Amino acid sequence: MQYTAGLRRTATALAAAAAATALMTGCGPTGDTGAAGPSSPTASGPAATPAGASTGGSGGSGGSSGTGGTGGAAGSSGTGGTGGTGGGTSKPTPSAPGGGGKPKACTIEDLEVSPAHQADDRPTGTGTGAVVISVKSRSVCTLLGFPQVAGAGNGSPGKNLPLATVNSGTAAPVALTPGARAWTKLTFVNVQGEADGYCVSGSTPVVFPTLVIRVPGAGSHQIAMDDGQFAECDNKVTVTPFSLTKPS
Repeated sequence: MQYTAGLRRTATALAAAAAATALMTGCGPTGDTGAAGPSSPTASGPAATPAGASTGGSGGSGGSSGTGGTGGAAGSSGTGGTGGTGGGTSKPTPSAPGGGGKPKACTIEDLEVSPAHQADDRPTGTGTGAVVISVKSRSVCTLLGFPQVAGAGNGSPGKNLPLATVNSGTAAPVALTPGARAWTKLTFVNVQGEADGYCVSGSTPVVFPTLVIRVPGAGSHQIAMDDGQFAECDNKVTVTPFSLTKPS
């Protein structure tokens, strides 16, 4: 009898345990009714409000009203407080970068160099003395600096003779628009006398059919004179910076 009663009590306990297990299995987090534990928040739902947070303060945008408080417009109130209107601080939107920057420098494609023209104001003598040269812009660009000069022996750039260059004045940026010109002046040590002439220094005068002018940032250009050839002494030239003002 005691053994049988014990079996009955054991069977009854096992049956009760099995029923409880079946009940819990059917009521898990993914069940249709009465979840046994908290369900996971969806991606679009608001985050849970921590217990006891923001006591008496005003809530941020998109919150929920707390216990015992009155919810403000688009805000949440803490315990015992009143929610503010449009709470929360938004992050500032970065401003777009400015449209400033340095102007485009002139390149060899931007400029056309004119033939040299004998200057009105030149050293005493019978040689070339001084010439003015202009560059014409094909686009909007900026020119800055002094030219470099070489004599092209027999008119050939392959036989260039660089001249000692002395800069005169201060260079400033020259802003050019299409069709605008910038000017520079080249002043040589002039040849004296008639016929072949002579140099005060005692050196031999040199005649170049053409010159090679190097424009800063805009390449080298071979030019001739619009009347005559370049006669000079001492292979030396003084140059002015490019300017919008035509030199005399």
